[in-house]
Amino acid sequence: MKKRVSIKDIAEAAGVSTALVSYVLNNKEKEARVGKEMAIKIREIAKQLNYQPNQLAKSLKSGKSYTIGLIVADISNPFFSNIARTIEDEAKKNNYTVIFGSSDENAEKSKDLIDVLINRQVDGFIIAPTENSEEQIQNLEDRGIPLVLIDRYFPDIPTNYVVTDNYKASVDAVHHLVDCGYKKVGLVTYQSNLIHICERRRGSEEALRQRGLSLDPSQIAEIRFGNIEEDISAQIDKLLNAKDPVDSIFFATNTLALNGLKYINALDYKIPDDLGIVCFDEGDAFDFFYSPLTHVYQPLFDVASKAVNVLLNQINDPQKPKEEIVIASELVIRKSSGA
Repeated sequence: MKKRVSIKDIAEAAGVSTALVSYVLNNKEKEARVGKEMAIKIREIAKQLNYQPNQLAKSLKSGKSYTIGLIVADISNPFFSNIARTIEDEAKKNNYTVIFGSSDENAEKSKDLIDVLINRQVDGFIIAPTENSEEQIQNLEDRGIPLVLIDRYFPDIPTNYVVTDNYKASVDAVHHLVDCGYKKVGLVTYQSNLIHICERRRGSEEALRQRGLSLDPSQIAEIRFGNIEEDISAQIDKLLNAKDPVDSIFFATNTLALNGLKYINALDYKIPDDLGIVCFDEGDAFDFFYSPLTHVYQPLFDVASKAVNVLLNQINDPQKPKEEIVIASELVIRKSSGA
């Protein structure tokens, strides 16, 4: 069996001490004032020798596994896949590995993932919590397991979170539709009590109230998480076939917009001539739509990188006060709103 390459082997090949090699391989060369050329040389030798760090020994020494558990609603959704990629990159800069899981907005699946990751001895969690998962989050807090919530949080549970300003972004989106001349704005949203969905609805209602307009039940389409394709057609029919039909629609998520636009297209409505559209968040598929979508741009890199930083701070200092970070979004105005 071939002998495992050690830090000592790299040090001998580079003609330096093992301590200096350790600093470089742990990305701490600046702290040790290691020259840039020497750091490059050490990394190149490590690569040539196919050096693989002994994670077990590292964990025993530090008491850490250097892994983060990441649970998102749906890794196939561009919103979450982009966040996951950035979290992975930011974690790697700090010598952490990320283990992913998708809850599919299912509280039972979320619990199973949390249990598996705890058994894998992750050092902390970054979670986009599902509806009815409050007990799971509170349990993690009670056990002192470092935790950061992203995209949504539970107002009654003190915890770290990093989210975008869903309320303000929705106010701006609906104000924009009214500014473009629309008088009957419909809202397509999820049937959910999760805070980010509630805030988008609240923002929509407040914007219309400020403009002297109403948002009565006939203007609201609620879609069940597990029945999007089934519900979307029936609910959009409700909006468009009402006695006083809507003249524009604000989609509360990119998934709802994608499914909704497919159905609206089948009805032969023209965007924005027949119907104005604004979507919360963007998606790669929208690039192929004939009418570029006005959308709320969420700074995913900021959300993801701040979540990693907050979590690592909590791991390194369990007594650190909770951080509640709300990041502003931006309305990107394009053709679909008739601007």
